[in-house]
Amino acid sequence: MTPATLVKRGVGLVVVLAIILLIVGQLLGQPILLGYVATGSMEPTMDAGDGFVAIPSIVAGPVEEGDVVVYQARELHDGGLTTHRVVGETEEGYVTKGDANPFTDQDGGEPHVTDGRIVAKTLQVGGEVVTIPYLGTAIMGAQGLVERAYGTVASVFGLTTTASSNGLGSVLVALGVAMLGFGVLLEQVGPTRREATRSRSRENVIAFWTALGLVLVVFVTFATAAMVVPSGTTEYGLVSSESPSDDPQIVAPGGTTDFTRTVDNAGYLPVVVVHEAESGGISADPTWQTVGIRGSGETTVTLSAPSETGEHVRHLGEYRYLAVLPPSVLVWLHGVHPLAAIAAVNGVIVGIAVVLVLVLFGSSDIRFRSAGSHVPLSTRLERRLRKWFEDRE
Repeated sequence: MTPATLVKRGVGLVVVLAIILLIVGQLLGQPILLGYVATGSMEPTMDAGDGFVAIPSIVAGPVEEGDVVVYQARELHDGGLTTHRVVGETEEGYVTKGDANPFTDQDGGEPHVTDGRIVAKTLQVGGEVVTIPYLGTAIMGAQGLVERAYGTVASVFGLTTTASSNGLGSVLVALGVAMLGFGVLLEQVGPTRREATRSRSRENVIAFWTALGLVLVVFVTFATAAMVVPSGTTEYGLVSSESPSDDPQIVAPGGTTDFTRTVDNAGYLPVVVVHEAESGGISADPTWQTVGIRGSGETTVTLSAPSETGEHVRHLGEYRYLAVLPPSVLVWLHGVHPLAAIAAVNGVIVGIAVVLVLVLFGSSDIRFRSAGSHVPLSTRLERRLRKWFEDRE
């Protein structure tokens, strides 16, 4: 393989990866490694349409004054993601502001930003944000084209002509996956055709390690989704008032109130659930618990009101891990870092999957029958199992 070919494939992979990251980030409602600004509120630091490198809050470390963060707004942009600079900190949270704005977000009615609402920090080198010019402009242009294409196709097939974020996101994901799939196919077709001119013995054969790799990707993807998707941050409202009532969310200044939080597990594996305060004035008891298969558990959430009267918000984070390791080990790994616990769980799942596949099917390549001599999957599995037992007699 020539250096030029390696460079070409490397550039293609980077482009596809960037597209997939942007698409997935849009679907999840938070940037994954890449993001962009759509307005000029951060000029001259970032112009409208500029992209930036986003560091997820889970690995970004503590927020400091001067950091440019991406947070989930309550009032700004109709409650969407906002990329602004942290210019101060109070007991209620951070004070944020667009570099081009004459007033802070909080002066405009946005509540103070707590750690639980921050989804990412921008990469800064020497105090300057690392930007990718016109990245957002290109993505927004592509989104416009897809929206118009979606509307045309929808009208032809009688579907709704409104491209919702989920529907449009699904279309974009399908395009991204198709691009990646075509790239893999083109990578494989060339050598396969040349090899076929010399020998027909390898037709309809998939290399064992290629097939195993695909299986592991599926396993790890679903396992990670089972842990990440149900996790998240819950916001609790609290009113500190000189006239408390029977409403548990209205308490006297300096008082506390309790809520019962139900934790459900709809899966077929037990999970370890860890609760972690992501703002001041909130705690959970117990801080972690194991929830059985398709079971549920309860946690008592305690909210504390400050001595000042007014409305306040508290945030509680929930983290889930498949219980394939002892719960105490998972809780310890979570204390090191949530990603360490997720990586450990995925490592165990990969190990189990590899052992099962090797024991049941061996390491030989997988051959598919032609259409004229199709053998049902159940029959192929039965033959494999029978051969496995015969070899061990």
